[in-house]
Amino acid sequence: MEEKKIRRNLYRVLRKTGVQKNDILPEASFINDLNFDTVDWKIFTFYLEGIFDISVPDEDLLSFKNVNEAVKFLKNTA
Repeated sequence: MEEKKIRRNLYRVLRKTGVQKNDILPEASFINDLNFDTVDWKIFTFYLEGIFDISVPDEDLLSFKNVNEAVKFLKNTA
């Protein structure tokens, strides 16, 4: 899957967690900038796995520090 499509779908997932469009930047930290809590991570995981048709191990998911790291993971997975 090309990076542009990955980013577009990832941004759709982030919007479903309640993240504002203006806050979605490649360097945005999930915890510090996007204010993710445990509920946000669960919603994010649900939509991420559904839209990308993948299963993400918890240790991989929790290793995402920012949006760019999630994109890199998805490029290697999708």
